[in-house]
Amino acid sequence: MANTLPRPDYSRNMRLIGHSDQGGRPDGVQLMVHRGFAYIGHMVSQGFSIVDVRDPKNPQAVGYIPAPPGTWNVHLQAHDDLLLVINARDLFADARFADEKVYYTRQVGETVSDVQDKGWSAGLRVFDISVPDKPREIGFLSLNGIGIHRIWYVGGRWAYVSALIDGFTDYIFLTIDLADPRKPEVAGRWWLPGMNQAAGEQPAWPEGKRYALHHAIIAGDTAYGSWRDGGLTLLDVKDRTRPTLISHRNWSPPFGGGTHTALPLPDRNLLVVLDEAVLDNQEDGEKLIWLFDIRDPSNPVSISTFPQPKEADYVAKGAHFGPHNLHENRPGSFISSTLIFATYQNAGVRAYDISDPYHPVETGALVPAAPERMMDTRPGRPQIIQSCDVFVDAQGIIYSTDYNGGLSVIEYRG
Repeated sequence: MANTLPRPDYSRNMRLIGHSDQGGRPDGVQLMVHRGFAYIGHMVSQGFSIVDVRDPKNPQAVGYIPAPPGTWNVHLQAHDDLLLVINARDLFADARFADEKVYYTRQVGETVSDVQDKGWSAGLRVFDISVPDKPREIGFLSLNGIGIHRIWYVGGRWAYVSALIDGFTDYIFLTIDLADPRKPEVAGRWWLPGMNQAAGEQPAWPEGKRYALHHAIIAGDTAYGSWRDGGLTLLDVKDRTRPTLISHRNWSPPFGGGTHTALPLPDRNLLVVLDEAVLDNQEDGEKLIWLFDIRDPSNPVSISTFPQPKEADYVAKGAHFGPHNLHENRPGSFISSTLIFATYQNAGVRAYDISDPYHPVETGALVPAAPERMMDTRPGRPQIIQSCDVFVDAQGIIYSTDYNGGLSVIEYRG
């Protein structure tokens, strides 16, 4: 088995131990590893796949759940016996988004404002996964508009989503009440001023910037929200029906925006904030992973940035070079406030030691081989690895998806 693994382009303190083409659908976005099974949302194949990773060296595709027509299931969340899956319009199947600049530099609501025919499903699907490889749909929250982008759910009554609903320029923050998982309901909402077009609000941000919630991670009663070019918000969600603003920070401009993930480390009063690289050859500028001191939540202060991969000229390599995603310290997974895992797109998967918060150090890396074939149907996309999501299980095994290259299973040896 070992000698058939694709040979990584680069590795340091990490070793590829397994690989899967996800049942012939090697395009992957978010993944959750739960009770020995990986649930993987697709970018092109719509739907989501289930891969048995109980033997991480020999992952086996065991199921695929299709999405409704015209719909993608790029993001999902698993906890206990529930799997929550987003339903949203498959935007990359729309010719207007063939040039990715349109997706990343304009309000999505503006691009699709003239769409009359609703040939997609928008909302939240709820599955019972008490039998892990046989998800059974038990509930659905229907929304108007484009649908949900991403979810945060770690059990209990509340889930949190970013959703583009009618009347708004782009994705906003919603709290979802799952008191009865068969009947999820929207409980509260919050948005940046200027996003509520239906109420007459006017965007105040510069042309070419996209203010949209990617997602929020919740710790205690605080939601840490990443708003792409709109920066970072800390929201008080003590009352889940009425989120209120604690603080808002934005460093774009002068930096390039794309704020994607804000990971709180509550035991250290630190917040890791990642800006996503969204255009080829660093056309959107150098993107960074920042470390914030949040001892005073009303005044988050950036105290350092993570080092950039330096062992190759990744800008010249092509496609996206820069951060994309973080391992999010979910309950039941590997949890650390000193060892941080990130994906860096054409520079693969990276590990960092932040014991000294003023001096983050890279401690390991693995850059998977180029994909064998392209799943991305947008014209002119280069055949280059774009490591997308990363999940580290409780045993420390790393799982990473790619838009075209399948699932990589990696051992950390740092």
